[in-house]
Amino acid sequence: MRTKAVAAAALLVLGLTACGAEIAPGEAATASAHYPVTVENCGEKLTFARKPARVVTNDVNITELMLALGLADRMAGYVMPDDKGKVDRVPWKDGYQQTAWLSKKTLTKEIALDAGADLVLAGWHYGFDEGSGVTPQAFKALGIGSYVLSESCRSGKGTERGVMDPLEALYTDLANLGEVFDVKDRADRLIADARARIAAVPQPERRPSVFLYDSGQDKPYTAGKFAAANEIIAKAGGTNIMADLADTWVTAGWESVVRRDPEVIVINDYATPDAEEKRRFLKSFPPLANVSAVKNDRIFVLDYVDLVESPRNPAAIGALADYLRTVAAR
Repeated sequence: MRTKAVAAAALLVLGLTACGAEIAPGEAATASAHYPVTVENCGEKLTFARKPARVVTNDVNITELMLALGLADRMAGYVMPDDKGKVDRVPWKDGYQQTAWLSKKTLTKEIALDAGADLVLAGWHYGFDEGSGVTPQAFKALGIGSYVLSESCRSGKGTERGVMDPLEALYTDLANLGEVFDVKDRADRLIADARARIAAVPQPERRPSVFLYDSGQDKPYTAGKFAAANEIIAKAGGTNIMADLADTWVTAGWESVVRRDPEVIVINDYATPDAEEKRRFLKSFPPLANVSAVKNDRIFVLDYVDLVESPRNPAAIGALADYLRTVAAR
């Protein structure tokens, strides 16, 4: 942790109100008639007196929200493991070169302080975690504002996440960030384009059942009804066999997978083991031997960033829909 003097300096840069992140008058040079602006984020009102200038983002999907909005110049950098898929094939790939890769590990308070952050964009289980002490409240105490990924919003009754429709969460965050950074027109175009692309996806003749396999051998980690992956499967014309689980990413049991007998398994590709290793495990795991997806080798791979709230969701829906149509036609 840096010294108390550094933290105090940060507090001078950014003053926080009870309802959110309000930038101190000393930064008025970057203010405009657009400010102050107030947005609602996970049920909390956040007020910004000026455009944030030193944003730290956590993980590839949240980073790409900023890059897709053309906001690389407002970023101090991003925290992201180097196992989250290719970043050189996306339309906003140049944005990665315009900002700093601060860490390949986990988001910490020290990283944000060292970067001189005035705002942190992260989410619950996407950087924010009570166990590590990295929370919006902790950043507020350091004079740093926070914005929580809407896919990870909590119900207020506990730690249950994903209380907003996943694609609506994407549109909400794009719209909110468009207001916060005064790029509303760009945000509106991204939202309209995403809606149009998803609406134009051809649907299969019937809805194949799908199991999303993230990881785990003793028990599988999968997507519940509030995860972006659930909505991606639905919009692609499939049915998530774990859509009755009231959370985002959750641990299930293999017996449930066997009983529900999915026609297709979608692998979430990231980290180790890689997609091919996961495929080999699924095909050699005795309890799954008679599951339709395994028997018929109907295993489809998407990148991690495709399956969490991100600007890549429309393309992922289109790709999965193409595959599901071939399955439904057999």
